[in-house]
Amino acid sequence: MAILTKEQAKQIIDKVLSYAKADETEVTVSGGRTGNIRYARNSVSTSGETNEIGLSITSVYGKKSGSSTINELDDESLKKAVARAEEIAQLAPENPEYMPMLGPQEYVESKTFVSSTDQIDPDKRAQIAADSIGPSSEKNLVSAGYLEDFSGFVAQGNSKGLFGYNKRTSVDFSITVRTEDGTGSGYAIRDFNDVNLLNSKDVTSIAMQKAQASQNAQAIEPGKYTVILEPTAAGDLMGLLTRSLDARSADEGRSFLSKKGGGTRLGEKLFDERVNIYSDPLSPQIPGSPWDEEGYPQKPMKWVENGAVTNMFYSRYWAEKQGVQPTGRPSGIIIEGGNQSIADMVKNTKRGVLVTRFWYIRAVDPQTLLFTGLTRDGTFFIENGQIKFPVKNFRFNESPIIMLNNIEALGQQQRVGGDLIPAMKIRDFTFTSLSDAV
Repeated sequence: MAILTKEQAKQIIDKVLSYAKADETEVTVSGGRTGNIRYARNSVSTSGETNEIGLSITSVYGKKSGSSTINELDDESLKKAVARAEEIAQLAPENPEYMPMLGPQEYVESKTFVSSTDQIDPDKRAQIAADSIGPSSEKNLVSAGYLEDFSGFVAQGNSKGLFGYNKRTSVDFSITVRTEDGTGSGYAIRDFNDVNLLNSKDVTSIAMQKAQASQNAQAIEPGKYTVILEPTAAGDLMGLLTRSLDARSADEGRSFLSKKGGGTRLGEKLFDERVNIYSDPLSPQIPGSPWDEEGYPQKPMKWVENGAVTNMFYSRYWAEKQGVQPTGRPSGIIIEGGNQSIADMVKNTKRGVLVTRFWYIRAVDPQTLLFTGLTRDGTFFIENGQIKFPVKNFRFNESPIIMLNNIEALGQQQRVGGDLIPAMKIRDFTFTSLSDAV
């Protein structure tokens, strides 16, 4: 299915709005093509491509709302979908926090769409997989990987004159490589808007090196260690922090940003002064959606500046209640880094642990952002500036707040899950027990 143009999408939205009888009506139409290829034990197991389009309608009477969705766009189906949404809205209870729909907005044109990714075909996916499987097989290693590419659009409009349209592409690739005896495991992951930036052979070589180097891991005592977190590992925990910069939970006393006795810690220096976190929908490395989940325009925003929290996420409802401007949640977070490579960080470490990634992370205490989880797919002991040997995986108990106060160095950035995250060297990271899992 071809991506609908801006004009085609608006024509459909306007048609739906012409059928509406509710006080307010919102329409979102989206669709695209999703392709994938999956392999395990050095052999492709599945591959496919789906094309879909969908339309959702939200109808509002006063503070009562109802929604319906449909994947048929003929006139009769659209009329039925509108009638269904309006029927549900009339039966629904009132939402005391309902906010009237936005009027016309000015949205930036984010460069989220790349034609090279839009043109991916089965041959391209097969070549990406072959470039990964071949080197693993040659070294008698066992690879398992997954590639997913997407090319699509989303358009939104409402009865108050709002309209927005955005096209985007994405490609996500992950690879796990294990030794034949299963005692060594390595992992690497990459995501881009532009498939030309993906080199699956190079990404796989990283996982291969980790798999070979992590064989016959030794046990060392749990405790507090200086750790070097690769961007994937740092991103696992930093995402938990940045998603917690929520104004409402802080104001209601449910957040690490809540102040005892009332109020928030907005403006306080809570982290090392080297910590700077911001978002920008026009970032060339992680371009984002022009609008947030409520349709409010995304703008460049500083969240943490020189260690101090300078902004929090405000929904439209909570912003109006508090008398401030809404911000919404950004579609991508950027944490400033430095120039050091991971190799540089290792050379400058007397005694520590290199962590590839974390998994099975669970919250322990939301108000201190204490989390627990496990290392995985390549954990190594560092001594006198060299990686000495692989170590058994650890369970950790740590808070990103404490981490960002124990920074020894911030390294080069890497795109991780739509965010831009640096490698991090952190002192006194708490490992509580060992795990025999590879």
